Amino acid sequence: AGFSGFCASTWLLVPVTNEWGFWELFFPQALRGASLMTCMVPINILALGTLPHSQLKTASGLFNLTRNLGGAMGLAWLTTFLNDRWDLHMARLMEAVRWGSAIAEERLAIITANMTASLGSDGNLAALKQMGMQVRGQALVMAFSDVFYVLAIAFGCLVFLVPLVQRPKAAAGGGGGH
Repeated sequence: AGFSGFCASTWLLVPVTNEWGFWELFFPQALRGASLMTCMVPINILALGTLPHSQLKTASGLFNLTRNLGGAMGLAWLTTFLNDRWDLHMARLMEAVRWGSAIAEERLAIITANMTASLGSDGNLAALKQMGMQVRGQALVMAFSDVFYVLAIAFGCLVFLVPLVQRPKAAAGGGGGH
């Protein structure tokens, strides 16, 4: 249930836009939080359930260390992936928003007119900056959507691997299975 919830919560975030607010994000985030709780106990049982009581304290510390290290590596990979996708979407959007593009020039003219009314001759530069910020923002939202898509696929694959996991047998001294 935990990996399914993670899969569903990230899948629900794939269509994210810069218009989303608290309530659009609330349910996927709440689902992910609940899913995390349903994953932690079984993972701990799988990792530590076969150990005798005398080794449990040391093994628990090692397990937490490796879990944190794995989380840091996963976060580093996700950040790298996010930055790469952001660069890709920036390049694609910048191709579409260039001189000679009728839609881009029309949008820039509207922004410039609005900015010139309050800033005078600095309106042109302000309009270019605002349009650049809009492109960057859209590219970032698209990159986050890509991250959620990849995470949904990864957790979806984990759902199919769960039946292959075998429940640990109790330790020889009867101290396992906590």
